Amino acid sequence: MQKFTALLTLLLPLFLCTCGPAQNDADGNYETTKWALVTLPFPGPQTSEEATDNPFTNYRLTATLTHENGTTLTLPGYYAADGDAAETSADAGNLWHVNVRAPEEGTWTYTAELRHGDGVAINGGGEVAETYTGSLEVGPAAAGEKGRLVRNHPRYLQWVETGEYFLKGATNSPENFLGYFEIDSTYRHVDTFRQGENFTVGLHQFADHAQDFTGGPTWQGGKGKAAMGALQYLHDQGANGFYTLTMNINGDGKDVWPFLSHTTLDRFDVSKLAQWERILQHADDLGMMIHLVLQETENENLLDGGDTGPQRKLYFREMIARFGHHRALTWNLGEENGPNSWSDTHQTTAQQEAMIAYLAENDPWKNYVVLHTHPGEEAFAEIYRPLLGNKQLSGLSLQLGNPFESHEVTKKWLALSQEAGAPWIMTVDETGPWYQGLDHDTGYTLNNGASNNQDSLRAYTLWGNLMAGGAGVEWYFGAKNAQNDLNAETYRTRQRAWNWTGHGIAFFQDNLPFWEMASHDELVTGEAMCLAKPGEVYAVYSPKGATTSLSFPGENRYSIEYYDPTTGGDLFKSGISKFGPVEQEKATLRLEGPGEYEGRDWAAVVRRVDDNK
Repeated sequence: MQKFTALLTLLLPLFLCTCGPAQNDADGNYETTKWALVTLPFPGPQTSEEATDNPFTNYRLTATLTHENGTTLTLPGYYAADGDAAETSADAGNLWHVNVRAPEEGTWTYTAELRHGDGVAINGGGEVAETYTGSLEVGPAAAGEKGRLVRNHPRYLQWVETGEYFLKGATNSPENFLGYFEIDSTYRHVDTFRQGENFTVGLHQFADHAQDFTGGPTWQGGKGKAAMGALQYLHDQGANGFYTLTMNINGDGKDVWPFLSHTTLDRFDVSKLAQWERILQHADDLGMMIHLVLQETENENLLDGGDTGPQRKLYFREMIARFGHHRALTWNLGEENGPNSWSDTHQTTAQQEAMIAYLAENDPWKNYVVLHTHPGEEAFAEIYRPLLGNKQLSGLSLQLGNPFESHEVTKKWLALSQEAGAPWIMTVDETGPWYQGLDHDTGYTLNNGASNNQDSLRAYTLWGNLMAGGAGVEWYFGAKNAQNDLNAETYRTRQRAWNWTGHGIAFFQDNLPFWEMASHDELVTGEAMCLAKPGEVYAVYSPKGATTSLSFPGENRYSIEYYDPTTGGDLFKSGISKFGPVEQEKATLRLEGPGEYEGRDWAAVVRRVDDNK
């Protein structure tokens, strides 16, 4: 056993840091900022990805950081080959890494231990191979730093540094975003597709988005620019998140997995994962939600027959160690997870609960955990109902075959989870029908643009979810639309949709205390929806622009402001109006929308006005 001092560890040339400055002084102490990523390198035995003594199963690195106030943070490490594998494509070396984002200012000291033994990575035990010590001096967060998304509310995530609540407006496609041609050892293991799958040739190149790249952590002389440009484009157009599978072996795309190959499930491709991290870090730098989907319906029984046994624990631990540090991260238990009508191989409720428990107990960052299932009330009842009351499950990642159901489904499962004593956050992350999804700006491409569902999806899916108290949406591109869920190479075909999605999110974030409001559709008439903090503020949305009546306590004065969900911008102020004498307990206000909105959706904000102001 050898002890490495802080100075030796900190002066290693392979020290990595992004998202903020990190330096070491003459005493060998790190200086960094709150929430900045610091990757600590620890030298150990020389080994390789294919060594007989498997470095992924037979070594376990754990670092414990202790703040001067006594707070502790215990983090898993991972094998990093030469420590710079994204650049070198190395498969051998003697370095292990731990990713740190200090959540508090002040002095943190750490001790780390590399243990060795058969199966020690998942079973613990073994013998101590190396120990390490060191410290971090953490200064204030950088200007504009939002910190981490945490769960402090039954319905919404919140940026811990600023207190701002998060609403998602993101892309759900392509689901195989990480099947990207410049990532090491990435290939499609089968080039045949089932009937109904949209055949696609080759890996993603995202060539159209190379022009959108304005900077980011590329590798090997500029690789990754187009993928990062795609994320930059989404961000610039108003989207704030993206979705990608981390394992689609035997699934639809058959081109994404973290392992050394699609048949080797206990060894990881270090350079591939280091390059994934560059892409994910770019999304993190942009403030985007990173939605990692850990498996697909076709492979949910691939690891341990569906159990959370040695294979799945090893996989989950590796994902947590490498990617769990990101400030806005969703762990999704799997695309279309659970029973279905066309396959006998699916995970049971008990197996789902075991996955949920493992993530809850082993992710030190306590990231958001969701479940995505097949669409429809029959599937929801079979899969979601048995999990009601599970406090380790953070929320539902809803798939809707019928996009017009978003409002009612969101309300229903918010209420059911609340009644069960474990409220779930509710997002709509896939909307059907399966073959169509979100149309191009010009319409449904396989029908010559004869129809366009964007206005309907804006009204009934996006606004339907948000007006029910939901936390946002992701847009799925369908299986038969051009630029679809597997072969999409450009996001420009749906630029209009990214814009109006951003406008919808901005309406709530800029104008409402939506975290204090709840659905009160009983206060409006017709198809209108109402989110309210009764007696103080009311948001009303009319999906087809129809006139509606709002009932509320009979205050004498109120203000009305309208909003255009298509073009966004500022509220249209209609001034302050007065009722005459109000004898009843409630007044009724007629809302017609601006005249030029006839037949178009509109939103309104109605606020009580204090007579003394």
